[in-house]
Amino acid sequence: MITSRDIARPRPSEVSRRDLMIGSAVVGGSLLLGACSKADLLSVGARKAEIGAFGPFIRIAPDGAVTVVSKHVELGQGSATGQAAIVAEEMDADWDKVFVEPAPADAKLYANTLMGVQGTGGSTAINESWDQLRQAGAAARALFVQAAAEAWKVPAGELTVRNGIVSHPGSGRSASFGELYPAAAKLQPSATPKLKAPKDFTLIGTDRVTRRDSRAKATGQARYTQDVYEPGLLTAVVLHSPRFGGKLKSFDATEARKVKGVVDVFAIPSGVAVVAEGVWPALQGRRALKAEWDDSKAERRSSDEILAAYRKLADFGAAPPPSDKTWKTFENRGPENRGQENRAAGETLTATYDFPYLAHAPMEPMNCTARVQGNKVKLVFASQVPSLDQLNTALVVGTLPGAVEIETLYGGGSFGRRAVPDSDYVVECVHIAQRVGGGRPVKLMWTREDDMSGGRYRPLAHHAVQVRLGRDGFPTAWRHRIVIQSFMKGTPMMKGDLDATAVEGVIGSPYFDVIPQVHAELAQPVSPVTTLWWRSVGATHAAMAMEHTIDQLAHRAGRDPYAYRRALLAKSEADRHLAVLDLAAQKAGWGRPLEDGWTRGIAVHESFGSVVANVAEVKLVDGVPKVRRVVAAINCGTAVAPDQIRAQMEGGVCYGLSSALRDQITLKDGLVQQTNFDAYRVLRMDEAPQVETWIVPSGAHPSGVGEPGTPVILPAVANALLAATGKPTTSLPLERA
Repeated sequence: MITSRDIARPRPSEVSRRDLMIGSAVVGGSLLLGACSKADLLSVGARKAEIGAFGPFIRIAPDGAVTVVSKHVELGQGSATGQAAIVAEEMDADWDKVFVEPAPADAKLYANTLMGVQGTGGSTAINESWDQLRQAGAAARALFVQAAAEAWKVPAGELTVRNGIVSHPGSGRSASFGELYPAAAKLQPSATPKLKAPKDFTLIGTDRVTRRDSRAKATGQARYTQDVYEPGLLTAVVLHSPRFGGKLKSFDATEARKVKGVVDVFAIPSGVAVVAEGVWPALQGRRALKAEWDDSKAERRSSDEILAAYRKLADFGAAPPPSDKTWKTFENRGPENRGQENRAAGETLTATYDFPYLAHAPMEPMNCTARVQGNKVKLVFASQVPSLDQLNTALVVGTLPGAVEIETLYGGGSFGRRAVPDSDYVVECVHIAQRVGGGRPVKLMWTREDDMSGGRYRPLAHHAVQVRLGRDGFPTAWRHRIVIQSFMKGTPMMKGDLDATAVEGVIGSPYFDVIPQVHAELAQPVSPVTTLWWRSVGATHAAMAMEHTIDQLAHRAGRDPYAYRRALLAKSEADRHLAVLDLAAQKAGWGRPLEDGWTRGIAVHESFGSVVANVAEVKLVDGVPKVRRVVAAINCGTAVAPDQIRAQMEGGVCYGLSSALRDQITLKDGLVQQTNFDAYRVLRMDEAPQVETWIVPSGAHPSGVGEPGTPVILPAVANALLAATGKPTTSLPLERA
């Protein structure tokens, strides 16, 4: 019998005082003496990177092929292709000879400029890389032009570049990037190269920008963590507590060790690890384990009980006293007595919304491969935030972040799940590999059930809204309460005492600009249930709360929902919102009659810098909503890859529709009830609607595309149902409601 006291963890002597100082500084987001950045600290202990003649983002082959080094992990969102297109456009490279490879973990070279560390998330891959990659491409192009000009003794201004060929029209001479490479590589690149004018783009904004990874994925050549194999590789699985917050009390591995192929069984901080020579013996060994858990601090409530507590907390009829610190005000516009003259002029609408826990459910469950040898670590997996994974690994092993090497592979989806502040599954793998020792590689595998019941959910949430209408039917006062668990508190990403992810989509709403009195507040109860950002984060519930409320107000006022929205947005001068709203309504044929039983719903919302509008055509069939067509319009600034934007909008609509219709994670006595796709039933192919995407032309800086398509479909469908039945949607998912 082994108790929790035997759990493997680094001994205090393994972690030096300097290591702890570095780790603490990075975790706190602080700078040592103001002289070091987070990237500097994370790179301590790393080997000096070898940077080629064309900088860290571009490599040129002898045949002139261009390889773009992508600092963002490719999780299926297509960002690697977009990054390659930005470089290829400025270089005037041959798009058929442009390739992409993942960057190594090196925050000094490959930090996300919006985060300060190396990481992919928040729909920032193209947004934050835009200027950086344009300059890299333009600088490389200039080197080839200069090399040709010097070789041919002609002015650089007389040369042209197209498809990787530098030409001098006056003399008829030309040379490829490959031919010019030796000379170009010896030149000093400009720090301020001249960039193309958007009117001169020949690749960006066209459907020539096609996925660079499609062939490798279609032929099975693309490498995922599941494909990793090395001589001596061991497979590991972990037995976790069935309840969130439960701790290991003891376990009996007698029967597990009898399973042929099981190499070792031992405790780690998150549970009991079974290490074996293959997947099947690892799973069989885990099945044979006997464990006792300490649930004294575990979550034992049902999700319904948690939600009931949220509703009670947000009830406007039970307002907290002024001294109550439960609530954090995040919007407070207009004097307290404003709107008194309108109290008798219009109605008061009270609306509440319940949102369940949601699993990320990527097609590839969590996994990682690790090798620990002394103070050196090698990780091979789809690392979404290498800097965090390096730091958390270093703290386990007792080494420096830079000594943790990461080889980043393709990821089979994430939706936010692979970007975890404490690197949960990565740390598990490192603990196991460290215990195995000898530099032997270990692959940790989570099953679908592990993944689905392992938490990091979109938090359970409740919104309460109370709106007073004036004589003209428009709101004169808006009260808003949000109750949701925080996953940011206690992490380096939390700035100040307000969790911005919990209120995004409500705070700063353009509707509030034209409402005389607004008061919005946030409460964040604590629970052991582990939660995390889920695709489009706060917008997943904020869009519904805002847009479905607006529709209800329009119905109360006896006005067309599109016209009602338009009037409010016009008053607030929300031009980008108006542009997508008008485009979606026009393309959907808003106002034209549909066949019997079909209705339209409209919604518009901004997230990650982009504004999206949806018009959904919906019909109730045996009490279940059927969505046949969705017209989507997006304003995302410069559209680098239109075809990929359409794909992301289609995927976002289907992902959001899946959660709207039936997805939910529920707890009973603290135990997760949905552990696979039989109970957590995602949208099927035959249920997917026809999605038409229209992109608002823009020359502005690119904004997010990956996530903004997800949150808008829910209110669009709910608004269509409101038009059909006259009844608002108050809880999700729709099929349960």
